[in-house]
Amino acid sequence: MRVCVVGCGAVGSLFAATLAQLDDVEVWAYDLYREHVDAINRDGLRLSGAAEALGRPTATSDPGELPPCDFGIVATKAMHTSAAIEATAAAFANGCVATVQNGLGNEEAIAKHTERVIRGTTFPAGKLLEPGHVQWDVKGDTTFGPFEPKPAPRDEIARLAEACTRAGMPTHAVEDARGPQWRKVIFNAATNPVGALTRLTHGRVCEEPELRRLVSSLVDEGKAVAAAQGIVLDADPEDLIDHAAKPEVAYGHKASMLQDVEARRQTEIDYLNGGIVRFGEEHGIPTPLNRAIWSLVKGLEQSW
Repeated sequence: MRVCVVGCGAVGSLFAATLAQLDDVEVWAYDLYREHVDAINRDGLRLSGAAEALGRPTATSDPGELPPCDFGIVATKAMHTSAAIEATAAAFANGCVATVQNGLGNEEAIAKHTERVIRGTTFPAGKLLEPGHVQWDVKGDTTFGPFEPKPAPRDEIARLAEACTRAGMPTHAVEDARGPQWRKVIFNAATNPVGALTRLTHGRVCEEPELRRLVSSLVDEGKAVAAAQGIVLDADPEDLIDHAAKPEVAYGHKASMLQDVEARRQTEIDYLNGGIVRFGEEHGIPTPLNRAIWSLVKGLEQSW
């Protein structure tokens, strides 16, 4: 099996480094961060923190160097999906492409360039410490299922899930992956921007009563939008929020949006709260709090 991870930031590196431990999987990593690519090729891709690993994928910033791949795992920021898959699509002409990204709309962008798409959701998180070295902050499960308009074959979805699980990234192949996806979208849209705006970690947001009430209100709007589409969540986002706030889970974790704000990078707010607002409009569900949070974070970006 040959797998290419497209976008080797924190989450992409978790998949690339762990899959590269398997003798029967050849792993390529595509990323535009040249120093990261050079470090991976020179010293390997190191994970530390929640688990330790040193993988040796072949990394490149040139999509023309990618060989034909059985699977792609797209892990870029949502705003880079279209450019990344357009550049690498030739490698997946006969393969299947999964997204493990945040937000809504990634599958649709991938499907414009590939024929067999996997709807994916992942909960592990971390941060890039230096080129070639990622800190693994949070463990968690991944879910793969067919993207309905252009579905990957179910046996291929199961094959990728099995490889990820053997590599140490527990992954489930399911018939309908929309429930897990929307649970995470609602979780992220309710917590990440609040942390980004206040500069608080997940646990500190949850222990402040007024902020926790705001988080629950954002969750309620997201649930209503999901229900209007006939999507059954696989679990309550509120339970996930409380679980993540525990000291041994993610109390001190800085959400990726807070990391982006601190680095003055563009955030994924358009694909989280903005996505909930857009789907809400399509289905006649009001989302005033998600719209307000969306506007605040866009305003913060403009301040840079």
